[in-house]
Amino acid sequence: MVFDLDLIKKVYAAMPEKVAEARKLVGRPLTLAEKILYAHLFVPAEKAYDRGVDYVDFTPDRVAMQDATAQMALLQFMTCGRAKVAVPSTVHCDHLIQAKTGAQEDLKTANEINKEVYEFLSSISDKYGIGFWKPGAGIIHQVVLENYAFPGGMMIGTDSHTPNAGGLGMIAIGVGGADAVDVMAGLPWELKMPKLIGVKLTGKMSGWTAAKDVILKVAGILTVKGGTGAIVEYFGEGADSLSATGKATICNMGAEIGATCSLFAYDEKMASYLSATGREDVAYLATQIKEHLRPDEEVYADPAKYYDQLIEINLDELEPYVNGPFTPDLAWPISKFAEAVKANDWPQRLEVALIGSCTNSSYEDISRSASLAKQAIDKNLKAKAEFTITPGSEVVRYTIEKDGFLDTFDKIGGIVLANACGPCIGQWARHIDDPKRKNSIITSFNRNFAKRNDGLASTHAFVASPEIVTAFAIAGDLTFNPLKDKLKNEDGKEVMLDEPTGMELPPKGFSVEDPGYQAPAVDGSGVQVKVAPDSQRLQLLEPFAAWEGTDLKGLKLLIKAKGKCTTDHISMAGPWLKFRGHLDNISNNMLIGAVNFFNDETDKVKNQLTGEYGAVPATQRAYKAAGIGSVVVGDENYGEGSSREHAAMEPRHLGVRAIVVRSFARIHETNLKKQGMLALTFANKEDYDKVQEDDSIDIVGLASFAPGKPLTMVLNHKNGSKDEITLNHTYNKQQIEWFKAGGALNVIRSQFAKK
Repeated sequence: MVFDLDLIKKVYAAMPEKVAEARKLVGRPLTLAEKILYAHLFVPAEKAYDRGVDYVDFTPDRVAMQDATAQMALLQFMTCGRAKVAVPSTVHCDHLIQAKTGAQEDLKTANEINKEVYEFLSSISDKYGIGFWKPGAGIIHQVVLENYAFPGGMMIGTDSHTPNAGGLGMIAIGVGGADAVDVMAGLPWELKMPKLIGVKLTGKMSGWTAAKDVILKVAGILTVKGGTGAIVEYFGEGADSLSATGKATICNMGAEIGATCSLFAYDEKMASYLSATGREDVAYLATQIKEHLRPDEEVYADPAKYYDQLIEINLDELEPYVNGPFTPDLAWPISKFAEAVKANDWPQRLEVALIGSCTNSSYEDISRSASLAKQAIDKNLKAKAEFTITPGSEVVRYTIEKDGFLDTFDKIGGIVLANACGPCIGQWARHIDDPKRKNSIITSFNRNFAKRNDGLASTHAFVASPEIVTAFAIAGDLTFNPLKDKLKNEDGKEVMLDEPTGMELPPKGFSVEDPGYQAPAVDGSGVQVKVAPDSQRLQLLEPFAAWEGTDLKGLKLLIKAKGKCTTDHISMAGPWLKFRGHLDNISNNMLIGAVNFFNDETDKVKNQLTGEYGAVPATQRAYKAAGIGSVVVGDENYGEGSSREHAAMEPRHLGVRAIVVRSFARIHETNLKKQGMLALTFANKEDYDKVQEDDSIDIVGLASFAPGKPLTMVLNHKNGSKDEITLNHTYNKQQIEWFKAGGALNVIRSQFAKK
């Protein structure tokens, strides 16, 4: 089924002229990212935009939301005054299904436990013209790739791995729910013009190396914040040699380097994938304007001239990589990984190996992993570690079952989980004898922060390709190198695993009985949105209060977070996912994972009103009850990881007034601005060290709050001394209006109220 073909035709019909205009405006040849960005401007440009400097208004073609983030996004949307979404939008139920025993039981349990949430999402989708993908249909990014992504398009999604659609040549950007509300309401979507990082791929992969190894290596080069504010554009003969789903894997995990999104140029691999997923019409249309869906020839000839940074990787020489533990940018080539395991005293015995997820659940991934499982059967090897398989969609699951791969996995003890996120986002009821015992797992997922997969700080999680993960599952030992080491089989004979083999696309085509799609009502005016007044899962929103018009005085320090503080630390997933539609209830997890600088403990901060130590949310609620605001101080790349806007809404709801850090991750900084929060950075990063536990804090200069003009933070110390600290910000005029109004949604409401 082809969705939104008329929209795609419209985009393609206008693209040649828009690209020509952009080329003339910029005065030079264009990269692919520039072509798509300039073709999606809200109003025609009058000048070339300065990368990394100018804020630009765009018109994305569509919006995608997963069930955990869709709740808050749609609760906000229903208050803005529109009768229907202005652009094609979809909801995907993939986050709330917990992996426990197996696909069928877990899906049945999820439908029972999450009944009211699913009914809410189904009814609100029906009312506002939103496509609804039911629980079990698949993971948002895989479903989008199979049905909606198209070369040269632009979309936003309320999940940080939305860039997965870059595998089909689409600029796809992860955002918070408030950004989605803007686009669904028909308003411009604002983004600072991204810088461009070019990755030139030469050669061709073979043997054990997979597309995943490209991004694992790039993560090691750029680190978790090296891509911040940039689009990573892959090009070259090596890029064209990768399958469309392999390209998607690379784009998906680009979120782990902080990139705005990642992108590949349109080629024959994309055309083949579009055709295989029933979109021959889209492939035909894209081929007609192929030159506009690839960088200009001059860019290929001299890329250093056109990108802000250039990386070159020879796929002929690329090794498989294993990244981790505890951070996705700690990159180890397989030839050095065993040595690293021993040198760092990481648990050598592998306890669980997990393949699938939104990052690596394509037919190609599964077929290559299945080839290794088949070898294990033929060579009389048994899997030494627990082994799970998470299909990305019902289309993939049905097809790999039809083609016999699930039966192959079953024969070596593999357990098939539901078509959902599951262990990748902490939705995993893991069975372990001692939760505090150091242990190792390996996944083909994208993130491996502490507690990310199973909620256990003692778990050392590593990330690799599905092929390498499957080989480790068979070996059960992290010092095993499948490229050169032998294994002892059940007969006591030494055998080696041969290189994996697979197919990019199913030889007999994709098949499915029920993909799980529910079209919205033609007329939603009579549809009632289902929210029970006494629900503990859903809560209608009240507008946040506008700024008082004065400087903020007498604020308390809530917490000075030490080191890595991701959105998982600020608003954990796992068991807290059930409260994603209830702002007050989920606020009880605010910053409980952040490490307090003053005692190196989590969820234990000083209440300045009582002098006692207690949980972060409870302490903040005490300040709120007393009518006192507070400040959160953070370290580098604060808010990296997931796009979840709850990490911004919870502090706002509980009365935190400012987040002051050494540096922000892009999505989180935007989310804070959208909610009317102050997101500020130390002009001198060493000033972080001046913040003391008992400080009373003033933020001054707000009466003249203006773009490019720093604010001042006064730290009033307990001993009577004080420090005045300069704070920078990136607010433009529109964003300052959000702050003054109490949030972007308040501005939208007032705009629609005037119409």
